Amino acid sequence: MEDQTDSGLPAERVLGIGGLFFRAQDPKSLAEWYRIHLGVTPTPSSLGQPSWHTQAGTTVFAPFPQTTKYFGEQHQVWMVNFRVRDLERMAAQLRSTGITVTVDPEHYPNGRFARIHDPEGNPIELWEPAGQDASND
Repeated sequence: MEDQTDSGLPAERVLGIGGLFFRAQDPKSLAEWYRIHLGVTPTPSSLGQPSWHTQAGTTVFAPFPQTTKYFGEQHQVWMVNFRVRDLERMAAQLRSTGITVTVDPEHYPNGRFARIHDPEGNPIELWEPAGQDASND
C-alpha cells in the first residue's frame, strides 16, 4: 500500500481549511461584525442555510514561535489572514465604518498586506496576492 506520493507528501491529505474556531467574549456580536465588515457569513443554524464559501486560492499554514510579536500581544495565540481582491478599496471601505486599518507600505513579491483588529482585539491580516498567488478573475 502506497502512503506517499513521489513528492514525499501523503497520498491522502486535507483539501483545505474547513473552519476556523476560536473563543470569543461575545460570539454572536463578533460573528455579526465579521459578516458586516468582511462578508464572512456566520455558521448556518440549519441544513437549508448556505455556508460561507471562499474563492479558491493560496492558503498559507505557518506555525510561529511562541515568542513571536507578529500577532501582537503575547496572549494573542492566533491570527487569521484573509485574501482580498483590492487592498486599497477594502481599506477605504473599512475605514469608512471607523475601523483602523494599517496598510504596510512595502510591496512584497507575494503581494501587499494590511492589519486590522476585530472588536475583541484579535489581529486580522488582509492580503492582496501578487504573482502566482494572485487570482485570475
